[in-house]
Amino acid sequence: MWRAAIVTLGLLCTSPVWGLAQERPATQETEPQGLISEPLVIERAALFGRRHFSGGEGAAGLYADVMNMIPGAGWLAAGPGYRQWYSGDRLFFDTSAAISMRGYRTAQARVELPKLSNGKLIVGSQFRWQDATQINAFGEGPDTLESNHAQYRMRSSNLVGYATLRPWRSVAITGQGGWLKPSILEASGPFRSELPDFRQMFPGDPVFALLEQPGFAYAETSITADTRDAPGHARRGALLRGAASSYSDRHSGVFSFRRYEGEAAGFVPLADSRIVVALHGWLVGSDTADGNFVPFYLQPSLGGANTLRSYTNYRFHDRNMLVLNLETRVALMTHVDAAVFLDAGNVAPRIGDLNLDKRSYGAGLRLHSGSNTFARMDIAHGGEGWRFLFRLNDPLSLSRLLRRTAQVPFVP
Repeated sequence: MWRAAIVTLGLLCTSPVWGLAQERPATQETEPQGLISEPLVIERAALFGRRHFSGGEGAAGLYADVMNMIPGAGWLAAGPGYRQWYSGDRLFFDTSAAISMRGYRTAQARVELPKLSNGKLIVGSQFRWQDATQINAFGEGPDTLESNHAQYRMRSSNLVGYATLRPWRSVAITGQGGWLKPSILEASGPFRSELPDFRQMFPGDPVFALLEQPGFAYAETSITADTRDAPGHARRGALLRGAASSYSDRHSGVFSFRRYEGEAAGFVPLADSRIVVALHGWLVGSDTADGNFVPFYLQPSLGGANTLRSYTNYRFHDRNMLVLNLETRVALMTHVDAAVFLDAGNVAPRIGDLNLDKRSYGAGLRLHSGSNTFARMDIAHGGEGWRFLFRLNDPLSLSRLLRRTAQVPFVP
């Protein structure tokens, strides 16, 4: 089943993506008229969101960092940031820090040369420190019990260097390498549920045989072809991405592994863009030498607002993962879409065992401008009941495409 799903998605996306000689369409801020007239308060909310939460590098100087947390941090997170360009925009510097309602903290600093080779080559380096206080965990495999819900805390520091080549505007080839040092602690922070410590619930996990987590030297190469008109609120276009990475355990070598990813998405406008049908698929596979393990916090995870919306964040994890998302958006007002969706996927110890047995379906609303989704509400139902979601992003914006540091824990 999963093979047919990936082939179907690839056929859908291949035609529009590989018109690589064409420029990506200019983003249109003019939205199609909705089914009903829009109140002034909605129009003003969309204008405010476009000015303050449009993503990208934004203006130089001080800014508010509100979009830099991993799933599980809570919907509210904020902190100060500062960015500046130097030497005629040939050197870019950015730094920020933030804290969330659940006590997650993060700080980062980035230096970049964005205009090498007439803007076709970007070279940079980034340091990121993160303290995630309440990460969900249920054990390994597709059949874990909801009653095994536990939590752990992870601190990590990550230094990376990267280079991105754009031979065409819609194509990016990226190579990066760096050093990752994680540590696992007992969960803490505000609004914490009285859930058990993951280390005590699963003491036999190979990760807990170590008093201290190893440091990892890692490297990744990827190629992305992206013809979406606006990644934050796409109405047309497609995306194809392939990536390969390696993580080398510099302590004992036991946790060294390789990861491979394939991802595709297509957006088809109907009725003058008043209706948009979106289809997305993501396949992640892991490979190890005999006797080696992939640490649970670096295994692909499934569940949450960007994968299976009726399941909690990080609900399932294993060495391999497959997820498909189908969403249809209808312009209810100029800046508000109604959406219905279906999510399906699973994790498995072997890639050949992957299927689409875990499913979510539901409906929601999207507040957006012509190029970005600023807020969304979803109600989803699946095998573990109903779930209500409120998020400040688009479910298919694929923010990982802009992530430069390693994913720890693995963030869908």
